[in-house]
Amino acid sequence: MKAVVQRVLEASVTVAGERVSQMGPGLLVLLGVGQGDGEADVAWMADKLATLRIFEDAAGKMNLSLEDTSRQLIVVSQFTLYGDARKGRRPSFIEAMEPVGAKALYERVCEVLRARGLTVGTGVFAADMKVALVNDGPVTILLETPPKAPLPAPR
Repeated sequence: MKAVVQRVLEASVTVAGERVSQMGPGLLVLLGVGQGDGEADVAWMADKLATLRIFEDAAGKMNLSLEDTSRQLIVVSQFTLYGDARKGRRPSFIEAMEPVGAKALYERVCEVLRARGLTVGTGVFAADMKVALVNDGPVTILLETPPKAPLPAPR
């Protein structure tokens, strides 16, 4: 899994003219699900998002997480994080997971975050979304789940 995590003063998601999520200070997360991702990636990403010390404490140091504050997050599915544009002019998305599996894992990340007591807004999976935000800082962090062990070579 890959995520672009942005600390924001406010954010919203609109689909077909209807606002589906809106929040004040917190995190806007663009989340991509890749081939081979599974429950271990869900657990890692949800834990990292909940505990990432990205908010300032009284001394002005980034020392507080979502769980330490009353801030919220919006998680938006973003398969294009797996776009590979190293070759040619059109990105290839073959490393992105197929939609049915990706939607299930995206929803699992949101469920795990909610189970931790966090307020989680979402986009609409596979919809044309308009995402608005006021970046705070700006602070933007890239996250990627640890690589999987390579499969043994066929004999």
